Amino acid sequence: MTETQRVNMGKQHPAPYKALMALSAEAEGAAAAAGLDPLLVEMLKIRTSQINGCAFCMRLHTRDALKKGESPDRIAVLPAWAETGYFSETDRAALRLTEAITGVADGHVSDEDYDAAAAVLTADQVSAVAWLATVMNAFNRVAITSRYPVRG
Repeated sequence: MTETQRVNMGKQHPAPYKALMALSAEAEGAAAAAGLDPLLVEMLKIRTSQINGCAFCMRLHTRDALKKGESPDRIAVLPAWAETGYFSETDRAALRLTEAITGVADGHVSDEDYDAAAAVLTADQVSAVAWLATVMNAFNRVAITSRYPVRG
């Protein structure tokens, strides 16, 4: 990565950033109202950020997940969630849908992926997961474009 100075989009145009923050709060509220576990919500944010390669958001949401009581083991195996016994049927459905939404440029959200999620999740949960993925993808793009710093 180069050391090119980037504009911090959130600081340069705070109103759209505040609107994104408000949208995020609404999406989290919808997830809670739909009965999605707050730990799953954090895992969906982490997984989206892993796919997009957003180190800033991965670190942020990993820390949030740990503070909320998430298992380090589940976080460690998250990229290979389908190969483990750590995730419930609800978790798996939400992760699959989140991955499909995040990879929309690779072939849209297939009927197979959508139907698999809809077979397990309620309509409210499908919508909440889709909103969470949409918002997290937006945050990833802001952080990556602005090159939010991640240092040890």
